[in-house]
Amino acid sequence: MHVAGVDEAGRGPLFGPMVIAIASISREKENLLAKMGVKDSKALTPSRRRALRALLERVLDYYAVRVVEPAEIDEAVSRGQLNLLEARVISELVLQAMSKVELEVVYVDSPDPVPERFGRLLASLVGGGVRVIAENDADARYVVVGAASIIAKTERDRIIEKLKKVYGDFGSGYPSDPKTRDFAEKWLREHGEPPPFARKSWSTWSTLARKRTLDEFSV
Repeated sequence: MHVAGVDEAGRGPLFGPMVIAIASISREKENLLAKMGVKDSKALTPSRRRALRALLERVLDYYAVRVVEPAEIDEAVSRGQLNLLEARVISELVLQAMSKVELEVVYVDSPDPVPERFGRLLASLVGGGVRVIAENDADARYVVVGAASIIAKTERDRIIEKLKKVYGDFGSGYPSDPKTRDFAEKWLREHGEPPPFARKSWSTWSTLARKRTLDEFSV
């Protein structure tokens, strides 16, 4: 029997996609993950994450990623359904995993502050055949979720580095980062709209647009 973990990277940034990953390993090999030093990706340096990613690709019995593009995120946010979008993507990943390995239980890092509610939603989408356990901070509690977090984070990092090579350095991508805000403000001033890799539904853009209007009136 196998266990699986699911986690995402990049739910909150202004720029780039959200990446959701599933990682699965047999019960017999699960202890290998802890011995390798697998843990929540946020507790690891970028170089350590990359090294562990390479090891995980050899040790895991199954893993997969799904890249959720900004336009898809924006559409879900406009309907107030970001958690539903995430649940649907996770259910697709779980069903794919079930077709590859004999899956007993899936541990999910819940985006909902009421994890039981997200767990019920996800279980209904999966439709049975596997136990679904959704918890907050599951990436710090279950080593297999930590493995998924490493895969998701390294995958997103690769995408972000490619974007920076094309568009320039926009910092961490989070609205709280001054470098990110400066990049966004400059782009908006020069192009009149957010860049194609941005989440246009984020309130940062309306805030910057208002600031730009006030600046123009004050000239």
